[in-house]
Amino acid sequence: MLYSEKVMDHFTNPRNVGKLDDADGVGEVGNAKCGDIMKIYLKIDGDVITDVKFNTFGCGSAIATSSMATEMIKGKPLSEALELTNKAVVEALDGLPPQKIHCSVLAEEAVKAAIKDYFDNTGKEYDPALFKGGHSCDNCCNG
Repeated sequence: MLYSEKVMDHFTNPRNVGKLDDADGVGEVGNAKCGDIMKIYLKIDGDVITDVKFNTFGCGSAIATSSMATEMIKGKPLSEALELTNKAVVEALDGLPPQKIHCSVLAEEAVKAAIKDYFDNTGKEYDPALFKGGHSCDNCCNG
């Protein structure tokens, strides 16, 4: 299985690893069955993501997609971060093997879960349709 240089770079030198103890929003997705669990922490000032950290338990692709996703949303308004797609993450990494695309889906969902957590914590109104969907490990993680 060949990985792009960008995937290898984000796997061997992940950006934004860690935890924000005073996070404004935290999103955790994945499950132990497929072995990939992502947790994203957001610090938000006004409507802008001023800091973001992640902890990911999983394969190299899961770590690389978490790293890339955090880079893509840092410094962005929440409205832009909500538009992050797994496709954009894959493209930014110069591609992923088909059996690893689910990692990028988890990255997108972790970002959205953290934003939803922030909205819930602050009482901000939002359209629930923004957070529909969900990763089904049965579709990609060998049962």
